[in-house]
Parts: sequence; C-alpha cells; structure tokens
Amino acid sequence: MKRHLRAAAIFVFLAGIAAGQHYKVLSPITQGNLTLFPVVGEASFKTDRFLTLDEGVASGQVIVTERAQTPGLVRPRPIDPGIWRERLPPPVPPYPAPQRGASVNELALVNNSDRPLLLLAGEIVMGGKQDRIVARDRIVPAHSAPVALGVFCVEPHRWSETSARFGALAFSMVQPSVRAKAMAAQDQQQVWNEVAKSRAAFATGLAAPQLRALEASSSYAGAVQQEGVKQQIDSIAGPIEQSYEKLIQRLRAEKAVGAIVAINGQIIWADAFASQALLEKYWPKLIRSYAAEAIRPSFTPAIGVPSRDLAQDFIDRLEAKRTNIETEPGVYRNTEIMGDDFDAFVLTALLPDTGFTVHVAKMRR
Repeated sequence: MKRHLRAAAIFVFLAGIAAGQHYKVLSPITQGNLTLFPVVGEASFKTDRFLTLDEGVASGQVIVTERAQTPGLVRPRPIDPGIWRERLPPPVPPYPAPQRGASVNELALVNNSDRPLLLLAGEIVMGGKQDRIVARDRIVPAHSAPVALGVFCVEPHRWSETSARFGALAFSMVQPSVRAKAMAAQDQQQVWNEVAKSRAAFATGLAAPQLRALEASSSYAGAVQQEGVKQQIDSIAGPIEQSYEKLIQRLRAEKAVGAIVAINGQIIWADAFASQALLEKYWPKLIRSYAAEAIRPSFTPAIGVPSRDLAQDFIDRLEAKRTNIETEPGVYRNTEIMGDDFDAFVLTALLPDTGFTVHVAKMRR
C-alpha cells in the first residue's frame, strides 16, 4: 500500500524518523578514487532477531522460486510430539493464480524460519530463469505464507531455468548506480542499462581469456565473480576493508552503524543500520559493491576527498518535496523521501517490540 504525504505532514513525519537517532560522521578512509566516511549512531537497537537473506538461503529456511512454482513452496505444519502429519498445501498466495507463469519482475518467497527476514534492495539471487535483485527493502514475517517478491533482472539475455530455486550470492550486492535504478527509478530498462555500463567497465583491462569468460553470459553476478573482475574489486575493497575492520574494533563502544560513499571526490551514497551488529553482517556485501562502483568511469574529474562537514550534511539533510510510504501493517514501513537532489529510503520495523528504523539508504540524484 502506498500513500503520499504533503506540506506540514511531511515535516511531522520526518521528525518522527529522526527521533531517537542522530548520525555522527568520522574521518574518511580512502583507497584510489573511493572514499568512505564511517558513521556512528547515538542510539543502537536490538537487531539479532532479524534473519539475513544469506543466512536464510544457506540454512534452507528461506525459499525463493519463480512465481509459477508457488505450489512447490510448502511450509511445514506444526505437529504433535510423536505424531507425523502430511504437509499441507500452501495458503492461497497474495497475488493472481500461478498459472500466469514466471515473471521477470516478481518471484515467490517463503520464510520458514522462526525469525523475520530482512531483505535489502540490490541483494542478488541467482538461478531460476534469470538472476534477479531485490527491488525494495522489506521485512518478511517468520513462518510466512508465500509472498510476492518484487525484483529486477540483472541478466538480460537468459530466460531458461538453471535451477528450481534461487540461491543468494554470498557477499554480493549490486553497486550503488544499479541499486539506485531499482529503488528510485523502479525501471527495468534503466537497471539493464546500468548493468551494461558496469560490465563494460569491468571488461576494461582484462586479458583476452578473461574477457571471453566475461562475455560468455550477460549476468551481472557472473561478471563480479569472474577472476579478473574479482581482482579489480579486491584491489580496492581489500585495503579499505582492512582499515575499516580496524576502525570498527576501536569504535564498537561508539556504535558504528554505516558509511557514506564518495567517488572521485563526490558523495554519492549512504547506508546506515539500526545496530553495529547489522552493519557487520552486511559489510562484506557493501564494501564490494562500493568498490565495483569505483571501477566505473566517471565524467566528473577527481577533486580530492570531500570534507567531513559535507558528509555530515549529506546524512543529516532530509528535506522532502514528496514522500511515498509503502507498508505492511504490523510488519514494516518503507518510506521514500524525495528531495531537491536526493532520494532516501527509510525502512522501519513495525513488529512487536520494534518500532525503530532498521536501514536508511540515501543516494544523490
């Protein structure tokens, strides 16, 4: 469900988002043309109840399939001790009948675990008829019936099944330029265009055998796993990850919860979480996605490292011209804030004993 907020209501709502949390930006870490500003929060929340996509898929408790395979998603019915009962057919899914067939922009997901599942926009799921990415941040309740999962394709030239179920690509998320097209533009063609630009950038400097391996498929996920591309990403991500890990150790008491990203001296992105523990779970994905962005050529000349004051202003500024809200009552609320030159997305947990902001993503438009 979506609704719009206007005028005074916007300011009241944004005040509610900011309540209880203020971010402080620390000195930057730089590697090549990539700069990261660690972010600490004055408040930290209990987030150990949330299951990540990597954890859920690896344990087999989270199942993702093409939409047409919904009848195969069966959630075990609780049984009395010592008594075996057959598994029941799944409840009627909350979208039209599965005989419509598979859909580029919709998958089916079941969370069979005892924990709510946290999904972040840009996370990659591989398999099915095409590799996809999660379209929006959201939370899926524990022991869910099959839910419709909005996705975007990041493998434009394949439509043949490689596996019945999707697997999460461990420690991988698409880079900010692709995430932005999924989250803000919500346009499949624009996502494909950004994937093509990224793959072209990855190809630069590859040896002939590596280039042939890259060109063997149209998959973004396959590209970032190609050995030559991995080396490029690691050369940027490795040193920053080591520096950030050392910084995290020193800042645990200060509640480090996120990072602001600058490429060629220009701030482009920020991710912030409800706790340091949650950041640490996603950090391997995030740092590699930021490094992949740094490989992309830019028409903006490098202008050094932005000031910490500019980074602080970027994370603080949330003046909205328009605000959209997407919510599942009692589970989550995802708020899109559109400003003069930015889009921000605020995911709030509405489950019992929560009511706090789980993740904030902000991008320069």
